[in-house]
Amino acid sequence: MRTYFTYMLTNKNKTVLYVGMTNNITRRVLEHKNRANPKCFTARYNVDRLVWIDVFYTAWEAIAREKQLKAGSRAKKEALINQHNPEWEDLFEKWQRM
Repeated sequence: MRTYFTYMLTNKNKTVLYVGMTNNITRRVLEHKNRANPKCFTARYNVDRLVWIDVFYTAWEAIAREKQLKAGSRAKKEALINQHNPEWEDLFEKWQRM
């Protein structure tokens, strides 16, 4: 069964939030961390820390969640992160061990 992910990234100082969707979270987060596209938003603002992730079984659900999050306020995004990851630690390594 195929899985899709909606995720949020931040930078070291937690001043920037980025919401994305992918079907391969490992590849996508590594692209952000390695600044695969130096001109993109996440590379320009050093956004490379995975702080929130949700898993879906259809692309439509993941896309809908991404759109919902992007339309929401920063306060709502922060509340969601605080609920699941109050320390705002980078979840990428933990995710790799699962």
